[in-house]
Amino acid sequence: MSDPITRAKTVLAAQNIELPSWAFGNSGTRFKVFTQEGVPRDPFEKIADAAQVNAYTGAAGSVALHIPWDKVEDYGALAAHAANEGVRIGTINSNTFQDDDYMLGSVCHPDPKVRRKATAHLLECVDIMDATGSSDLKLWFADGTNYPGQDTIAGRQARLVEVLAEVYERLGEGQRLLLEYKLFEPSFYTTDVPDWGTAYAHCLKLGPKAQVVIDTGHHAPGTNIEFIVAILLREGKLGGFDFNSRFYADDDLMVGSADPFQLFRIMHELVSQEVVGPDSGIAYMLDQCHNIEAKIPGQIRSVMNVQEATAKALLVDAEALAKAQAAGDVLEANAVLMDAYNTDVRPLLAELREEQGLAADPMRAYAASGYAERITSERVGGAQAGWGA
Repeated sequence: MSDPITRAKTVLAAQNIELPSWAFGNSGTRFKVFTQEGVPRDPFEKIADAAQVNAYTGAAGSVALHIPWDKVEDYGALAAHAANEGVRIGTINSNTFQDDDYMLGSVCHPDPKVRRKATAHLLECVDIMDATGSSDLKLWFADGTNYPGQDTIAGRQARLVEVLAEVYERLGEGQRLLLEYKLFEPSFYTTDVPDWGTAYAHCLKLGPKAQVVIDTGHHAPGTNIEFIVAILLREGKLGGFDFNSRFYADDDLMVGSADPFQLFRIMHELVSQEVVGPDSGIAYMLDQCHNIEAKIPGQIRSVMNVQEATAKALLVDAEALAKAQAAGDVLEANAVLMDAYNTDVRPLLAELREEQGLAADPMRAYAASGYAERITSERVGGAQAGWGA
């Protein structure tokens, strides 16, 4: 058995935190989208920026795409471009919430023509998975209702079952369907996939290729997310995470910024089940928008936040914790967790990066690289990428 520091370094060296392509475009609130200089103009430039995050952290080797925001003529060329930049194409995210046809829903819409349109888009996303080598299709549906009586709740669930079954059947070998849930928004009376139980029920019905995604911002205040993690792990249905932080609702703030202790508790649950490595079958992804902060540094900081929470979780004295739990020593059990959480793991991570041939401080190294100044001068003219583009 290796010492805790060596073990922690081994796990952290293999960790991958997938980046969202949309985090590099312009974004904002429902009132205003704020533009920044040097923002990517196309998916190729988004991937180039994501590669910078990986270059300085060593822990962000894949990039999630969002269709149609990242639509290109040749997805094979995009995948080749990613490989050339030292990263790969990860999860393919669908979009069934922006077209006017989807005002009353997409896959749960009462009109079969609209449902057909939404289904065709989801099947197109699987085609893109084939072309890019992606293994995961992530589905989040904005479907729901605003008023009692607007539509039949049971009927909408039946429509959802039908569409999910068709998409599931289209999946190829080694491909998965990851179903995301969200408590509310944009609809305010019912949401068609509002919680982990609903997502789990649908995935259970579909089969082994369907699993649940936990977005840390998609819960009611006070929800014990690590409990949900434990249950889905036990049932073999935890497919991935969308990491972010929130203060009120789905704020999409940098992971670990609002409640770093919650992130630690989640990572502790995952570490205790030994499912943080690349062979765990769990996709660890960021799902954030950087509205007022710089895009690339915001992603670098987010990756570092996940690394730090993971490192602390890896330093929990599992033997001492199990002994205290077996003895019913509540205070000691809690103290074991708090000792790990209160450990300053930044020196450990700096040492690991240097052993990997990286700069000890990714933020400082990126700032000194001149990349931000270069893209600001080069990316003049053309339409900047942004939320919805």
